[in-house]
Amino acid sequence: MSEREIMQYDVCVVGAGPAGLAFAIRLKQLKPDTSICVIEKASAVGAQILSGAVIETGPLDALLPEWRKSPPPICVAAGADDFFLLTANKHYRLPTPPQMNNHGNVIVSLGALCAWLAPQAEALGVEIFPGFAASEPVFDTKGAVCGVRIGDMGVAKDGSHKPGYTQGVDIHAAITVLAEGVRGHLSKQLIQRFELDKYSDPQTYSVGMKELWQVPAGRATPGRIIHTVGWPADSATYGGSFIYHLDQDRIAIGYVCGLDYRDPKLMPFELFQQLKHHPLVKPMLEGGSILSGGARAIAAGGFQSLPQVEMPGAILIGDGAGTLNVPKIKGTHQAMRGGMLAAEHIARTNSVVGFDAALRASPVLSELKKVRNIKPGFHGGLWLGMINAGWETVTAGYSPWTLRNHADHAQLKRVNEIGAIDRHWVERSLPPRDRLASVYFAATEHDEDQPVHLRVADTNICITRCVEEFGNPCTKFCPAGVYEMVQDESGLRLQINAANCVHCKTCDIKDPYQIITWVTPEGGAGPNYQNL
Repeated sequence: MSEREIMQYDVCVVGAGPAGLAFAIRLKQLKPDTSICVIEKASAVGAQILSGAVIETGPLDALLPEWRKSPPPICVAAGADDFFLLTANKHYRLPTPPQMNNHGNVIVSLGALCAWLAPQAEALGVEIFPGFAASEPVFDTKGAVCGVRIGDMGVAKDGSHKPGYTQGVDIHAAITVLAEGVRGHLSKQLIQRFELDKYSDPQTYSVGMKELWQVPAGRATPGRIIHTVGWPADSATYGGSFIYHLDQDRIAIGYVCGLDYRDPKLMPFELFQQLKHHPLVKPMLEGGSILSGGARAIAAGGFQSLPQVEMPGAILIGDGAGTLNVPKIKGTHQAMRGGMLAAEHIARTNSVVGFDAALRASPVLSELKKVRNIKPGFHGGLWLGMINAGWETVTAGYSPWTLRNHADHAQLKRVNEIGAIDRHWVERSLPPRDRLASVYFAATEHDEDQPVHLRVADTNICITRCVEEFGNPCTKFCPAGVYEMVQDESGLRLQINAANCVHCKTCDIKDPYQIITWVTPEGGAGPNYQNL
């Protein structure tokens, strides 16, 4: 092996999401001479970004005050809010919680917003490299983070080098900013290495699935916002939907399922598809077609689960730290606000030291503290959770207690502990027909002749203990049908259809034995979302 090429920058940002781009723009505004590169594993900026998304514009107004003169391609002013409790056949209007009042907000495609932010950063001199996956952190002689290594290109499944093999470069920087999003590959390693979560609760997650629909003319009411709770989830499972009416006769619809669910037989993908067939929802979509779709995990632990966000040579920002406000179902304003705060801290101090204290003293954390008890309150079920949410809302989070979070994978019950649950599911007619068909709408692409990026530490557990204890939940919780138990002449085995992967990270989170590790595939591989 030849010695790796080294590229040197003042700051290296991993991830071109809202946090990473807001950070880069703000730091360049404050210190124009700072050399900054942004590494993005997707083939293009925004191609692997998925969110609702209704955003509060305050941080964007502060970052780019003139943005409304030339807004992102999808930007619809929020209109009326509706909040419904669903049963299998009916819906009941509920008062819209104050946190979900979207007056003054805008509906966007977060992927399109990031693609729009990227040239704003480049105009200031930020260098952005899409299609390059940061495969591992780089450390100096003292053990501090001093940059990242870009994964090699052109490696075959057996580890050999194909004709087009290219060795990845090392990017060295005085400061590394991890803005990878939820359950980032590098962030996960560094949180463990530096014990950043030693004094926090385990992070908790949800999986969010979304589709963008083209509906018949006149069907959509631009700006209309609908949220639902209840069916198709049972009362013990945290879940709810969002339906956002866009312009050009488009509707964005999605479902969020808490990954603290207990039933190993549950399929979050099926919850989403059932929702689309509710009498309230189906008339909005019938006769339309899916333009794009995908899935992504959401960091839902909030205040209690926030790790330390600084370490020697590096910091965590955005969803990699877990700053999403769950009751609002919004993380973009928090990610941008935190990214800007990090940039201002570094511009002032030329160091990562003290950023954790600065973040905890900022509006980012004060917002999370007020709602810290709402999501964990649903651990006792829908009705107890809604009562608790009402209390926490009325008291503005001043309860003299803090409810604890628990690791999602540890909440899964064994098959013999869960009886049959009648979910009142209905026959489906809207597309897609199944998970494999849904992968088409994610436009996901992986070279199949590359090392599998979903690593299972001990596949014997899959065909022995997991079969009996949990019924192989990986074959159910993955929204892309990546995991499959196959019976052939050699017996039962786990088959990993890695080419289907949409990089949602659900398997890395929910596997009850914690033996699945998601690592970065070859740069540029994965989903190529359009306007999600």
